Amino acid sequence: MRQTQPSLDLLIALDVLLDEGSVSGAARRLHLSEPAMSRTLGRIRVAMDDPILVRSGQRMVPTPRALAVRAEVRAVVEAARRVFTPPGEPDPATLVRDFVVQASDAVIQAAAAPLLTELAVSAPGVRLRFIPEGPGDQRVLREGLADLEVTVITDPEPETLVEPLVRDRPVGVVRAGHPLLDGPITPERFAAAEHVIASRRGRTRGPIDDALAALGLSRRVRGTVPTFTASLLLARETDLVGMAGEWQVRSAVELLGLVTFPIPVDLPPIELSQAWHPRHDADPAHAWLRARMRAVFSPPG
Repeated sequence: MRQTQPSLDLLIALDVLLDEGSVSGAARRLHLSEPAMSRTLGRIRVAMDDPILVRSGQRMVPTPRALAVRAEVRAVVEAARRVFTPPGEPDPATLVRDFVVQASDAVIQAAAAPLLTELAVSAPGVRLRFIPEGPGDQRVLREGLADLEVTVITDPEPETLVEPLVRDRPVGVVRAGHPLLDGPITPERFAAAEHVIASRRGRTRGPIDDALAALGLSRRVRGTVPTFTASLLLARETDLVGMAGEWQVRSAVELLGLVTFPIPVDLPPIELSQAWHPRHDADPAHAWLRARMRAVFSPPG
């Protein structure tokens, strides 16, 4: 039997197949018919001597071999793209690219709308896919599962490049008419209120609790929720007190009819940053994306 020789076309197809997890999705991305994409998958299977994608119920899942080579395949494809991409600023109007941005729930809430609105006009060939933070966050850039990370970055991988975007001020968030708003919000009244914490890891303590403890106070944490948005919805419907960055929450406050107030203890600022792997640093299209993200977080004027 004639052996299928590896080629750049097969690597690109493999990268897209693993990204989409389906033959039909990969066919759309590569502008091929589904039968042609199925034949390409067959050639990949022969070349790698592995099924690569196998059916599990209504979807297809990657094999251990596919998972093992995924990051390497992505790196090779991106390196090849750089070889064939002329240096210089890309033309957004003709740029065709998918970017995966891993971001905190608060960042997605604040940045997705302005970014997607801008790209729909200036870069119609660019697609942004926002994915949430989760276990193994530090590996997503190294393994090529995300092109950009935007969040509070405290312990990046040694090779990761990090650019601060904005320093935000923590504020309290409550519903309009909340009893806490009936008088001066002192540390004692703030601590006595019932609080909800947005923590994807379910943490019930943070810098606020350390600052209150220094005053001999402790707050009453009624519960935690995994997302920023869920904490705002709870604050709107209950007497629970939430917390968010002032910049991040400004659009949601108007939408949900919430009220913010200064937290009556000294707290460190919330520093949002964007991070990327060095393999993207010289990529003009990626630099363009970083500039767009930077513009979203820049103060007006």
